[in-house]
Amino acid sequence: MLEIDFSEQTDIGKIRRTNEDAHGHVAPANAAQARSHGWLFVLADGVGGHARGEVASRMAVDCLLEGFRESLSDEPHTALLPRLAERANQRIYEAGTTAAGSGTRMSTTLVACALRHDRAVIAHVGDSRCYLIRKGCATPLTRDHTVVNEQLRMGLISAGESSQSSHRNLLLRSLGNDLFVKVDVEQAQIVPGDVLLLCCDGLHGALEAAEIARVVVQHQELGKAAHRLVELANERDGSDNITVQVVRVRNVERVGMYRGRPYKLR
Repeated sequence: MLEIDFSEQTDIGKIRRTNEDAHGHVAPANAAQARSHGWLFVLADGVGGHARGEVASRMAVDCLLEGFRESLSDEPHTALLPRLAERANQRIYEAGTTAAGSGTRMSTTLVACALRHDRAVIAHVGDSRCYLIRKGCATPLTRDHTVVNEQLRMGLISAGESSQSSHRNLLLRSLGNDLFVKVDVEQAQIVPGDVLLLCCDGLHGALEAAEIARVVVQHQELGKAAHRLVELANERDGSDNITVQVVRVRNVERVGMYRGRPYKLR
């Protein structure tokens, strides 16, 4: 059976007056539910400059948690997570439009990671990230939906220029900005010892992936690892809210798939 440990931490940072980040998780109640539904971790970062960013991020997280709890047994996470993210987008858009009278006034990023058997499925919109940390190396499982990252991908700017660009936080996609949104979905096979780390740009904007991996490796107690990551981000920058979820895989249940249904491998 899939077994994990996890820790979550959020911090307002050194400059902001409010924390516009939100996060949450769904844990299975028993072994049967671990196999039928699995685990869910969600993190959202209210977009700066938009009114009520903290409301948008909380709505997004609550919508994902609610939908995951109500999902059908063995529903594929690759279909479930984008559907729930699209539902959250519509709720935020409609709430913002109603509050503002015309046009949306609420927006948020979103990254969600569902784990079941020996698979992790990640859905995301915006620039909140999910890393897979394995054997001391952190590999991003998400791609930032930002203007700068798109310019970098197309070869229009260098990595050095991207880190200095005044547009590095300008999003191409977010929940609540439009009635419809494209949700990216990735999946990865997981093995014992893997760590999945979800974070907002308050963390990954201050720390390189190698530094994040090093802290996780140095602190076997995940609560200490999360605390140290937030502490370092505040030391390096602290201009934004900082939220991190650290999930360590203790054991997995190897499965195969037949006609979309899992079966246990011996």
